[in-house]
Amino acid sequence: MAKFRQRGKTWSYHIYIGIDPLTKKRKEISKGGFKTQREAKAAARQVELEIQHGTFIKESLMPFGQFAQDWLSMYGRSGVKISSVRAREKEMKHFTSLWGPYPISSITKKMYEERILELNDKYSKNYVDGIHACGRMIFQKALTQGLIKDNPTENFKMPKRQKSVEELEKAEENIIFLEKEELAHFLKLANTDGLEMDKLLFTVLSYTGLRIGELLALKWGDFNENKGTIRITKTLYNPNNHIKKYQLLTPKTKGSVRSIKIDDMLITMLMKHRITQNKIKLKNGLIYEDSGFIFAREDGHPQLRKVVETRLKRLLKKAGIKKNITPHSFRHTHTSLLIEAGVGIKEIQQSLGHTDINTTMNIYAHMTTNMEEKASQQFSKLMKDLLL
Repeated sequence: MAKFRQRGKTWSYHIYIGIDPLTKKRKEISKGGFKTQREAKAAARQVELEIQHGTFIKESLMPFGQFAQDWLSMYGRSGVKISSVRAREKEMKHFTSLWGPYPISSITKKMYEERILELNDKYSKNYVDGIHACGRMIFQKALTQGLIKDNPTENFKMPKRQKSVEELEKAEENIIFLEKEELAHFLKLANTDGLEMDKLLFTVLSYTGLRIGELLALKWGDFNENKGTIRITKTLYNPNNHIKKYQLLTPKTKGSVRSIKIDDMLITMLMKHRITQNKIKLKNGLIYEDSGFIFAREDGHPQLRKVVETRLKRLLKKAGIKKNITPHSFRHTHTSLLIEAGVGIKEIQQSLGHTDINTTMNIYAHMTTNMEEKASQQFSKLMKDLLL
């Protein structure tokens, strides 16, 4: 039987639910802040019915920030990649920075919707999708643990957003690659003016379309000189560019595990590199920690991505190439050359390790548009010369 009390201008209810078997103390459910006694009675009656039917959940006063941190720890122990944990931690901060001290049970659907809409105005669609996915996981876990009655993310649909002209232009700019003549000039320069491994590294990137993490994770066991293949089974994760503090993770997607056929030139280059590397091992002795990496430093540890990026900038400057080329640009360069060579979409998808055909199609569409425009310009120039 509920009891009701008035304090000042508000009412509260108190429902006795028995003795706690551990503490032997009286247990009761109470809630205040009701404007009238009638409101307090209606709320108390609802709680009593839930208790009677065994559906009552006493919502937790645990701060949202504390629960979110506990959830992240459990998420990290569930077998996901450390890169995924870092991504979730970053996404989670968009909630904890605002709701950290609030009881998790006090976060309403309205509060959640307003927060996502606010973030949607500031960040890209993909990033906000990730934040929303993180929010769903946190509140779903709280629901399954009986800490909240309702999941504020339930039935929430991400708003559709029309891309601005600036966003569309930026998306176009993201697919940057070297033209065939530019690549040839760059690789020749890497041969004549490059530092140790530069020629091999950038040749492998442009001839295989590997992601930079996949390339730096390659070991000699992945190279089969008899079959002329490179096997992709892992990627190097080293966000802080630390010589020793790196991890070998599974590739980006299931489709990323693949074998790539390489030509005789690359096979010869790799075999020569292995001979050079063996000489370095003998020279450096105990200093060399041999883990079998193909693109190893002189101490045996895998080369740092930061070093690759620095060397790339150096060679681009020497080559007079002013495009914003990154290691990933060689992946797009490889794609453009495959398209130009008449390779089919399905074969390109398998070579690049795209699980989703749409990823390949998007790049394919961009590359072919670029090639069509280039062909049109060449035709116009030809006709102009003929008509002069």
